[in-house]
Amino acid sequence: MRQNEKRKEHNRSRRSKMRTLVKKVFSTTEKEVAEKQLKEAVSYLDRLATKRIIHPKNAARKKSQLTNYVNKL
Repeated sequence: MRQNEKRKEHNRSRRSKMRTLVKKVFSTTEKEVAEKQLKEAVSYLDRLATKRIIHPKNAARKKSQLTNYVNKL
């Protein structure tokens, strides 16, 4: 298996986990639970942006959207 394909699979699973974490925050209606999930999601977004799996500005935009959502709860 080529290294490119291995990285593609690895990055795909990371992006999938990111989407799952984001959906968990948006589906929550309790502020305390949402804050815990927000902390985990923001940490993971930062990690992916640092490793360039997603663009840093994409991560910043998602973090902003999540934070606004939790603050409105």
